[in-house]
This record gives sequence, C-alpha cells and structure tokens, in this order.
Amino acid sequence: MPNIILVGMQWGDEGKGKVVDYLMDHFDIVVRYQGGHNAGHTVYFKGKKLVFHLIPSGIIRRGKLAIIGNGVVVDPSALISEIEDLRKAGVEVNENLKVSDRAHLILPYHLSIEEGLETLLGKGRIGTTKRGIGPCYQHKMARIGLRIGDLLHPDYLKEKIERNLAILNPLIKEVYHLKPMELDAIYRSYCRYGELLSPYITDTSLVINEALSAGKSVLFEGAQGTMLDVDHGTYPFVTSSNAFAGGACTGAGVSPTWIDGVMGVTKCYTTRVGEGPFPTELPGKEGERMREEGGEFGATTGRPRRCGWFDAVLASYAKRINRLDTMAVTKLDVLDGFSEIKVCTAYRYKGRVIKEFPAEPFILAECEPIYKTLPGWQEKTKGITNYEELPKRARDYLAYLSDLLELDISLISTGAAREEMIARRESVLSGWLSE
Repeated sequence: MPNIILVGMQWGDEGKGKVVDYLMDHFDIVVRYQGGHNAGHTVYFKGKKLVFHLIPSGIIRRGKLAIIGNGVVVDPSALISEIEDLRKAGVEVNENLKVSDRAHLILPYHLSIEEGLETLLGKGRIGTTKRGIGPCYQHKMARIGLRIGDLLHPDYLKEKIERNLAILNPLIKEVYHLKPMELDAIYRSYCRYGELLSPYITDTSLVINEALSAGKSVLFEGAQGTMLDVDHGTYPFVTSSNAFAGGACTGAGVSPTWIDGVMGVTKCYTTRVGEGPFPTELPGKEGERMREEGGEFGATTGRPRRCGWFDAVLASYAKRINRLDTMAVTKLDVLDGFSEIKVCTAYRYKGRVIKEFPAEPFILAECEPIYKTLPGWQEKTKGITNYEELPKRARDYLAYLSDLLELDISLISTGAAREEMIARRESVLSGWLSE
C-alpha cells in the first residue's frame, strides 16, 4: 500500500475518523500531523461511540502504530484523559502510541489568553473552542513555546514556565482582566503529566522515517479540513495550523518524496462550525432538518453545525490545492428523505459569475450560490455496501459530483457503523490497495 495523506475537503467534520478506521487494515502506521484537541473524530467500536481528539482513530486496529506528530499541539491533561477513556472502552493503548517530543504544549495561560482575546474581539470573534490552540501556535512561532520533550526535564521546564509567566501575566491581568497564573501550580501539574506520558514520548520523525525506509505503509491524518487551513482557508475564520495536505510533511517530519497520493473526504452536503461566511448555508427549517438527520453537532464541543448544500466551488478549490487523487463521500444516507437536492456550481458576486474560491471573506460573504437542482431518490441508502444496490438517483447524484469535480470517488459512507461503507471496485483506492 502506498503512503497516503487523508484530508478534509470542507470546514472539517467530514467523517475522516471513520475513513481512517476503515482504511487501517491496509496501513502499518497512522500519523496525526496538525491541530489539537479542538478536533473530534467519531468512530463506532464494538457497539460503542468513541470520540478521538488527539489520538489517531486508527489505534483501535490491533497491531497498528498511532503517532501524534510534531505539528500537533498537545494539552497533556486532555491526552491523558483520552488514553484513560480508550482503555475503559477496551482499546489497547501502550507501545502502539507514540508522541513527538517536538509537539508543542498547551498550558493554562493559553486558555486565558484565548478567552480574553475572543471577548475583546466581540462581534469580530473567530468562534474558537477556547482550548488554547491558537495561542499555543502563536507562541510556537514566537519561539517562546514549550514542547512535549520539556516534560522530561523538570528544571528546564520550570525555567521556561517562569520566563513565560513573567511575560504573559501582565497581559492576562491588565489587558484581559483575568486572574494571573501561578508558577507552582502549573509546574507541579506538568511534572506529573511528564511522568504519566514519558513512555510515549519519542522522536517520532525518526520512527516514521525508519518505518518508511523499511517498506512500511503510512496514513497521514489531518484534523479539521482544508477550509480551516491557516494559509488557504477562509482566513481569519480558520484554525491555527496547516490542515491541508501540505501540512503533513512539516507536521510529521517527512520528505514530500515519501508521499504517493492524497485522498479527500467530503460530506455529500456541507457543514461548518463557528463564525465566518458560508455561501450555501440553509437557514430555517431546511437547515435544521439536515442538522437533525445528520446528527450535526460537534464531536468535541457539542455545538450545532451550520448546514448547507454541496459547494462544488469550495470542493474544486480543495481538489486543486491538495492535488487530490480521489475522494471519499460520506453521509449519503442523510439526504435520503429530500425530494430535491441542490449543488452549488458557481457564485454570483455583484452580478458577476465566479467559479474560483475568493480569498477575501467579505467577498465570500456577499456571494450568492448558483445551483443545479437534481431529483432526490427518497429511498433508503443506509447500510448499503454495494454500489449497484444504491437507488439510481443516488448513483446519478454521485456521478454528477464526480464529473463536476473531475475526481474519482473511491469510498461512499452510508451510515455511522464501520461496515456501512461502499468501496468501489474500479477506483483509485482499489488500485492503491492492489500495490
């Protein structure tokens, strides 16, 4: 099996966790390469719903190695809780999990800074999860961040925390009007975290590159989605890392020459969480219906997702910047009851038709979707595992998306369960699996 990057094509929540779980039989290693515990991948395991925040969902496959790469920012308390929850659910978490010593640490002051900034921004707020992700990445780039490896060196750890508090406490107190942080409390907690996480901490880039050189296959898993990428998404309403395929190499510590292909994951409609423009959003009852049918509530925060029709302008942009080879389409069953289904094929902006995704959020906010309306199938697709058994109009809809994007569809999810998946025999993925 080649080494593949799996990336979301929308604003995250596309169903990547299930696709990772489905594919892991064919890979030796899965690597999470960016993001933090603001992401949530949902997988059903032995009849139980598991929500992954930091650990790649592929860890539930026996004999597979799961890696948290250097591009991830880690709240150690959240990671420890996730490990404990997985063990309680019957998932083995021991030598099969590795955490990069170069991944950056989220500390309590990151949460205070994010809370304070969102409050000050008021109506211009980003709508973050307030988990310290952005400020942690900010300090990484400002070169005052702490890394996972620092947990193994208590004296150095204390020195760095003390230095940062001297810089940040005045900001927290005087600008954000929040309670300053105390050195001793943070230091004691993080020393304990270091003791608990020390078995997992290592140079993961070395582990990955040695495995690649030995002929092992690696699946690189992105959190969030392309449109939340800090450079290429709907800035400033984005996450603070490179969620698109290009982030895999920097976030895992591998050369681009190791990558053999890229698979995109998209819902058959569109959702997003938080603030920011969303051209195909459906307000009112139609959007509420889609939300309820799809269970569109954040896996990490429980926030209701904004829902809308499939946006081919957005998807084409995601295809281009990720150079997608194929895609997985999820939640087909959610559209079973709709009599008509719409696809946005272009935008209208001040009377002008545009087919390329604009960089400016104020332009995107004024774009009106131009729709192609297709007949719904109004038949049950849930649980179907054979493409030919899908209703004809469902197959027509998928074929329309494939032709419109000029992109092969390899997988189609027809429900939440692992086995509710169609793997197309004549597809790019089928070719990869035969290698």
